[in-house]
Formats: sequence, structure tokens, C-alpha cells
Amino acid sequence: MTSVITGDIIGSRQQKSKHWVEDLKKILSPFGEMPSEWEVYRGDEFQIEIKNPEEALLSAILIKAHLRAIKLDARMSIGFGDKTHNAEKISESNGTAFINSGELFETLKKQKVTLALRAGETEFDEKLNLMLKLALTFMDNWLVQPAEFVAMAIENPTLSQEELGQKLGINQAAVSRRQKRAQFDLVMQLDRYFRTQIK
Repeated sequence: MTSVITGDIIGSRQQKSKHWVEDLKKILSPFGEMPSEWEVYRGDEFQIEIKNPEEALLSAILIKAHLRAIKLDARMSIGFGDKTHNAEKISESNGTAFINSGELFETLKKQKVTLALRAGETEFDEKLNLMLKLALTFMDNWLVQPAEFVAMAIENPTLSQEELGQKLGINQAAVSRRQKRAQFDLVMQLDRYFRTQIK
């Protein structure tokens, strides 16, 4: 089983500068080799294979946090399933993970949601998508500072508030405020629950 994130940048046509494409590539590059594991295509769409499905949700949240930190956002669908065809480019690979991700992605605009997932098991999908919708009520509104904190905290899970503060150049009290504002503890609870379910 694998997982695939399909996404596009919201309002990319309205972006004055073009350097956000470079920013997006920088955000995606830790996810592996381009274009076999991730790819940006058609200007503002991207696709990533997250080989360990348990990491898929946190990966999508991390991408969102990085984008919110540079005043952008993305619509993303996470599909779970198998990979039956391994192409040189991820956009040409195939399998149920790709189909689930692609088909769901096409419905996001209509659903007016920026993040959803599909494993093809109705009960699992319904339950987790409802939780995601609730979480998006604040994740879609992350401002730059809370979003920077979320990205930093996800990438450095072992660091204390003190140490995160040093990296962000702020004191521990400010870290604590950003953590609260971002509802970070809830985000991590959601991720833990997701991991138990996807197993």
C-alpha cells in the first residue's frame, strides 16, 4: 500500500510573482527524487508519493503550513491504495492510490474543502474527512507566524519549545502562544488518530 497527494496552489493565477513555483519546489524537495517521487506540472499542480501511508496526513499538513507561511495555500487530496505501474514520472504512474487521489482531487473545488482523503472504505473515509473538515476551520486560517511554527515543529518533533524558539528567533512564551493559536496539539492528536486507523 502507498499514498499519493495531488494538489494545486489556490489562486495561483492571482500571484504577482513567479517565485512561488521555486518556493513550492523547495517545500517538496525533501519528499524524495523528482520527478519519480514528486513533480510540479501544469504550472501550479503537484503530485507526491508518500510511500509510508501513515506519514501521508502529516506530510499534507506540513506542505500546507509551509505554504501558509508564505501566504499561499493549496487544495490537496490524499489517495491510498496500491501502485501497479511505476513510471519515471510520478504523474504517469498508476494504481488505486493514484486513481483515488486524482478522482477525489477533481471534487475538492465543488466540496469547498482544501484537504480530503480517500482509501475507498466508506466508513473510514467519512469519519476522517469529517475530522479534517473540522480541523480545516482553523488550518485554513493559519497566519504566517503560527504556520511557520507548525512547519518547524513537524520537522523537528524532538525539540522543546525553548529549542524551537531559538530556531524561530523568539522566546519560549511566544512559541507557546503560536502553538496555541495554531491549535497544534489538536493537529497532532488528529495525526495520531489517523495513524491508528490507517494501520
